[in-house]
Amino acid sequence: MNENLVTVLFIADIFGKPGLQITAQLLPGLREKYQPDLIVANGENGVDGKGQNEKVAQQFFDLGIDVVTGGNHIWDNAGVYKVWQKDSRVLRPANYPPGNAGRGSMIVETKNGAPIAVINLQGRTYMYSIDCPFRIADEILRHVNRKTNLVFIDFHAEATAEKMALAWYLDGRVSAVIGTHTHVPTADERILPGGTAYLTDAGMTGPYDSVIGMRKEIAIKRFMRQIPIHFEPAEGDVRLCAVVVKIDRESGKAKSIERLFLS
Repeated sequence: MNENLVTVLFIADIFGKPGLQITAQLLPGLREKYQPDLIVANGENGVDGKGQNEKVAQQFFDLGIDVVTGGNHIWDNAGVYKVWQKDSRVLRPANYPPGNAGRGSMIVETKNGAPIAVINLQGRTYMYSIDCPFRIADEILRHVNRKTNLVFIDFHAEATAEKMALAWYLDGRVSAVIGTHTHVPTADERILPGGTAYLTDAGMTGPYDSVIGMRKEIAIKRFMRQIPIHFEPAEGDVRLCAVVVKIDRESGKAKSIERLFLS
């Protein structure tokens, strides 16, 4: 183990019970292999594919996940408000307007004493017209950088270009920008010139015999008929998507990024 490196394991959108089950199955082996100092997971789809509540959040923490990030679906289950009243480890995108419940960033101290900031942001292209993620990132970094230069960002966004643009904008100022939301893993992991690890989308931890996690028959019917039909979570071909980022403790620069797609 290199004590000068801080290892972050990020688990892509955990989708309902299938995602939670494969995480429980594979996470012990991942912890043994990579010995992560911090485990972050996107959990906005934790409750039957939409939202988060106290029971599921606790299941995440019982598995050893340190921080749970969110996105536009984090609001879909009213139980998340009770979570936010009690636990600061469940985040929602920081660039929702002031006055909303929850928080969008936090600093976690690892067992070896390294403080890491985790920031959750959401894109605006083809999504809600919320506050600017670029400017909110600047604002958060002004406070965070007084305490640490280790910064991990989950950017929950639809548009590939917006994800890339934020990563280039923050290159050299944060350790990693990892995209989520589309549930489709991309193969463009790299370290930008300034030392920021980047991946457009980490994918989904859940059922791939589906349409982004939902039963494909219902999704097809909804597209063909163009009327509201209640989505139902799928169950087959469950995979785990994750990213391992190793960061230099002194500089805050990423030294490596590895994409995982496991079954």
